[in-house]
Amino acid sequence: MFLACSRFIFLLVFLAGALTLGASLFLEYGVGLEPCLLCQVQRCFLLGLCLVNLMGYVHGPRRAGMRCYSIASMLFALGGAASALRQVLMQRLAPEQLMFCQPDLARIWRDLSLNEIVSMIYRGNDVCAQISWTVFDLSIPELSLLAFVGLSIPGGFQVIRSIYSRKPRAPATRGSS
Repeated sequence: MFLACSRFIFLLVFLAGALTLGASLFLEYGVGLEPCLLCQVQRCFLLGLCLVNLMGYVHGPRRAGMRCYSIASMLFALGGAASALRQVLMQRLAPEQLMFCQPDLARIWRDLSLNEIVSMIYRGNDVCAQISWTVFDLSIPELSLLAFVGLSIPGGFQVIRSIYSRKPRAPATRGSS
């Protein structure tokens, strides 16, 4: 029962993540919205989350493996949530506090170190702070933040469940008396 339940949760998280990733690709290619660097970072976290949960579903690990997959899934979800939160906070900043000129991604990878790349991406620019599309009065980064928080909950649930669930006992052997 424990294994079947964890595989089902991995499948559900994978499907929810794939649906979210599909929605972001639809907004780019169907609607025509151009993603900023932070949006692309969030997609990478979402893709990692989907792959980890797909591997967890296909592999069907026991308790320790399930815990590892769940922790990895939670880390991807929390990384995506941190990126989305940074973008939500940038949307609240005054325009003069943002960087207006940021080189393209190819130039960033070629000319800067990894530390400088991360710093530049999370510093953001005016494109990251623009609100170009909303649904239910929520911007895309706010929806992304909600999605990542929601996708981190099943991973946390599985970790807690693996810690506090009882380990199966070996069958008792009959002694010769």
